[in-house]
Amino acid sequence: MNPQSDDEIVIECREAGFAVNGGRELVRSLNLEVRRGETLILLGRSGSGKTTTLKLINRLLDPTSGEVLVEGRATTAWDPIRLRRHIGYVIQEVGLFPHMTVARNVGIVPELEDWEEKRVQARVQELLRMVGLEPDEFAGRRPRELSGGQRQRVGVARALAADPPILLMDEPFGALDPVTRSELQQEFRQLATRLARTIVFVTHDVREALLLGTRIALLAEGRLVAVQTPQEFLRANDPEVRRFVASLGPLQTEG
Repeated sequence: MNPQSDDEIVIECREAGFAVNGGRELVRSLNLEVRRGETLILLGRSGSGKTTTLKLINRLLDPTSGEVLVEGRATTAWDPIRLRRHIGYVIQEVGLFPHMTVARNVGIVPELEDWEEKRVQARVQELLRMVGLEPDEFAGRRPRELSGGQRQRVGVARALAADPPILLMDEPFGALDPVTRSELQQEFRQLATRLARTIVFVTHDVREALLLGTRIALLAEGRLVAVQTPQEFLRANDPEVRRFVASLGPLQTEG
């Protein structure tokens, strides 16, 4: 394997766009680079194109203009199944299989990749502990027997199960109560540092963006407004950026 640089581009959108029937553009002329090991936040209002951009990255959608590259290769040149197994995907609704145990939910992708059973079991136990769920207590439970926060933890574990280098997260904590959400944000921040994965994280919550992001990409009406570090974002003069910053209310930026 070639040595990897922190500046290596893992995901790249080149004039990427997506239009629905009738010509309405959900994403337009998007130029964006995601570097290896960073957590890039896609921030924006509802309908700004955030989730559409995620779907372009893992080829749930194909661009109708321009192109999206993953690891230097256009998504349309990837086999869709291979691409999606190269990318972990976490959504707000989690999407766990209700008839499967927690262990089976987490181990499903390694099983599809023909991992040996002992390796799958070891990986499941490792990941459950990593996301704060003791295997002896939780591995045999069904999703209905878990709280919302616990289901979200299982969703993160499942996305990481086959050790993908890229993780996409679509408002994963948005449906949780404020206390659980804050706890998971802090845990995710620590986990992201430990794993050093390339992460694209969608949110409309500017506080979450500032807490979790290496950089913040602000979208508005399908267009990229700005890409900045959290510190740069707080000082930026763009009107849409200022509206998001103003939504924070009084803010202590020191420390």
